[in-house]
Amino acid sequence: MKAVFGKLIYTGRKIVKNSRLFFEGRTVTGIGKARKGELIGEYEVITPAFIDPHCHIGMRRAGSPVSEGESNEQMDSINPLIDALDSVMMDDPAFKDSMEAGVLYSCAVPGSGNLIGGRSAVIRNYGRDSTDALVARAGLKAAFGYNVAVLTREWKGARPYTRMGAVALLRKRFDDVRLKMDKLRRARGKAHADAALSEEDAVLRDVLQGRERLRVHVHKTDDIASLLRLVNDLKIKITVEHAGDVDSPDIFKELKKRGIPVIFGPVDSFAYKTELQHEGWRNIQHLLDSGVTFGLMTDHPVMLQRCLYLQLRYFLRLGQTRQQAIELITRKNAEILGIGNRLGTLQRRKWASFIAWNGDPLDLGSYPVAVFGEGELLYSA
Repeated sequence: MKAVFGKLIYTGRKIVKNSRLFFEGRTVTGIGKARKGELIGEYEVITPAFIDPHCHIGMRRAGSPVSEGESNEQMDSINPLIDALDSVMMDDPAFKDSMEAGVLYSCAVPGSGNLIGGRSAVIRNYGRDSTDALVARAGLKAAFGYNVAVLTREWKGARPYTRMGAVALLRKRFDDVRLKMDKLRRARGKAHADAALSEEDAVLRDVLQGRERLRVHVHKTDDIASLLRLVNDLKIKITVEHAGDVDSPDIFKELKKRGIPVIFGPVDSFAYKTELQHEGWRNIQHLLDSGVTFGLMTDHPVMLQRCLYLQLRYFLRLGQTRQQAIELITRKNAEILGIGNRLGTLQRRKWASFIAWNGDPLDLGSYPVAVFGEGELLYSA
């Protein structure tokens, strides 16, 4: 068993002082003051590894031309079989920068140019290749708003020209699958009906049956309202991702009431389109006032992933404690992605993935001096 000492340890749920973090192999075995195990380091502060729940790292690659970016497939507007993992290249230099900043896990998602962009992939930023990097799946990417209604009109396939057209296309595709399921079930029984569906239909069936979550890119209040009307009709599970233009707490309160989580952000990006005209860091107050469950993203490379934790300064300014702020990019993100049983907190039986700091990570002069992923030292300053 190995151990590291921290004068201050953010566990992801609380803060402990002058204690050791014990781990064996890839997993944490506990935190305590006992002098046991092989002490391999003493640090000012220890935190769980950071998790980015929404990004395009490895798909839009540092140092590569924009034309080589692979976050969006342009062949059609509804693409249930596309897999973000197939476009993740682990030689993206951004992975190294992220690891040195303690961001060890990413949820890579297709871009927002399509009504349904494809499957997400939660990955280790330190994977040898994309297969080794895969940790879990976390839903199917979808999009509402400006990108699908205006920005991508000239792409291939059936494309909407308005928001109402976009919602109608998406609704029709789900209705077609639902009608096919009903018809086959009546004719052959449930087992035969499932077997008769195409692979694309089977993915959408899983959304309709609540086995797959839609991860919906959406910024504006009225676009979220439109999305919720679709949820009312289809009874599907979703997360709301971005919500950058929401400048009052009302829609967040509705999401709270429905138990729909938000992956918010990025906070430090330029408002480069009209659907972000009300974007600003002060909108965080509405998020906090609503009580909705939320985590924090970078949307890398919209905001560089290595800067994930720097966004936390706004949450401190608006009254959150340092522990609450750290939870946003550790425990909260892990739970929303469905990987909270392995990551997000430094608890027994979870992965020993953590960051050792020269000082408090929320102080400007602090930086990681050692980064461990599943018990292995990945970086040392």
